[in-house]
Amino acid sequence: MKELFNTYFIEPFTELIIWTSHLFHDNYGLGIILVTLLVRIVLLPLMLKQYKTQATMKEKMDKLKPEMDAIQQKLKATKDPKEQQNLQRELMGLYQKHGVNPLNMGCLPMLIQMPILMAFYYAIRNSHEIATHSFLWFSLGESDIWITALAGIVYYFQFKVSSSTMPEAQRQQMKYMGLVSPIMIVFVSLNAPAALPLYWVVGGSFLIFQTYLGRKVYQSPKQMNSVNANKI
Repeated sequence: MKELFNTYFIEPFTELIIWTSHLFHDNYGLGIILVTLLVRIVLLPLMLKQYKTQATMKEKMDKLKPEMDAIQQKLKATKDPKEQQNLQRELMGLYQKHGVNPLNMGCLPMLIQMPILMAFYYAIRNSHEIATHSFLWFSLGESDIWITALAGIVYYFQFKVSSSTMPEAQRQQMKYMGLVSPIMIVFVSLNAPAALPLYWVVGGSFLIFQTYLGRKVYQSPKQMNSVNANKI
């Protein structure tokens, strides 16, 4: 399994980064940026499809909100376990009736990105050519606190932008991810080659652009007004 991953993921990514770097006179930082953007562009249709599903779900949830609020108020008011179970069933029946799954976060894009991220990490770590080059103020093969901090900030901002388009139930489920995800990125990057947080900075910036693009394409005028009102 390790050999297959190395052959079909790590080695192709290593060769691709090196090849693109040669286009920029062996600037491996620019090579990593270009490959990151290529990966994000390839994944863009899948991510936009997820965004469309999310926008549709949010519209349905907004329509259901008065009925949902009424049931949830009853849940808060009652102490009877049997009555609570009945109200929970009523709430789930309401979701099923309108084809709503408030916890449908769309994990496929995240699962697809995991082997890509691992391939990037090992391609950078195992390549002497990449690890011994510098980009901007940092060495690609050594950890750097500033690019690490920037990666954490970019992903926190990316979460804030993307969560504004989520239904309220999803936003509540994911609110802690807004802190956990950037913290994990910083924690991993502190002991990783600086090329990895560079990948995260570029990828996170592209995700912010992608969110605005999805909002422009798929959100209804009513949803746009709602998002703008939340910002205010």
